[in-house]
Amino acid sequence: MWLVGTTVVLLALGVVMVYSASAIVAAERFGDPALFLRKQLLWAVLGALALVAALRVDYRRLEGWGVPALLVAAGLLVLVLVPPLAQPVNGTRRWLRLGPLSVQPAEFAKLALVLFLAGWLARHRETLADFRRAVLPPLAAAGALAALVVLQPDLGSTIVLVLTAWTLLFLAGAPVWHILLVGGAGLAAILALSLSAPYRLQRVMAFLDPSQDPLGIGWHIIQATIALGSGGLLGRGLGASRQKFYYLPSAHTDAIFAVIGEELGFLGTTAVLGLLAVLAYRGLQIALQAPDTYGGLLAAGITTWLVCQALINIGVVTAVLPFTGIPLPFVSFGGSSLVVSLAAIGIVLNIARQSVHEESS
Repeated sequence: MWLVGTTVVLLALGVVMVYSASAIVAAERFGDPALFLRKQLLWAVLGALALVAALRVDYRRLEGWGVPALLVAAGLLVLVLVPPLAQPVNGTRRWLRLGPLSVQPAEFAKLALVLFLAGWLARHRETLADFRRAVLPPLAAAGALAALVVLQPDLGSTIVLVLTAWTLLFLAGAPVWHILLVGGAGLAAILALSLSAPYRLQRVMAFLDPSQDPLGIGWHIIQATIALGSGGLLGRGLGASRQKFYYLPSAHTDAIFAVIGEELGFLGTTAVLGLLAVLAYRGLQIALQAPDTYGGLLAAGITTWLVCQALINIGVVTAVLPFTGIPLPFVSFGGSSLVVSLAAIGIVLNIARQSVHEESS
């Protein structure tokens, strides 16, 4: 119930803050201040249904879905690069247009990778010392997904995929030198990607000193800092943010944590961090108590993915990390992220339920 309660509170906070952060933009651009609120509520309902469905299906049946899910995710990531199907936004191709809906395949790819890696590593746990046969194939699959996500480009989701794969390899019991080798290669790849494109290099320079270009590349960092700083201890009050008046880019999506800081203050942001800590603790506790290795790796992988993504989002908003766009799980506006994240929580809850059933029997 702790995991359920934490998820519900984060979801409720997200619905409220999405409305607060988006009402001004929605009213001016679309003539409907509640437009994004209604969409978020719809996605929340669909996500809740996905959670219930995942809770009712024995997680062990998912072990055979790893490879098909991985192939579907790779196919969707390829399609998102095809102009007739892709929906370019701000120079990126992260969305597929499916009739009236837009979906972001990178979000499904995160869940697909966890399903595949948990199954593979559980089956090959006793032979992980054989790097070529047991470790290289899943790393190649993770690298292929990460490469497709980079092409969108979406460095934030790429980092989440890499961190999740590395953590699962570590938790599965791979030899230390494998862990160090993979970690070093992943870190080198991320650094190379961060410096390879001119706009990414500009973001790194803005991270080091945003005042060098306060009206350009440093604008996002400066405005987020102003929002967080002006919130003080208790905040300006719900709905009273000033930075959401076109000062703070992506206020209802990637930068929603800054709006929380401005309106709910230090106590509000601390509460969000506390909820994420509870989610991490309960998720890992469920992983440790799972009935089998597959369930443990599956719960740990999902928890790692969600917590890493949240920390990257918060790190960017608080200027601890260079800027990269990535949603705050359960809180930011976005249907793909919300539905997939809630389905993933349903899987973790299913593992917890099976653990309790086996203990009682």
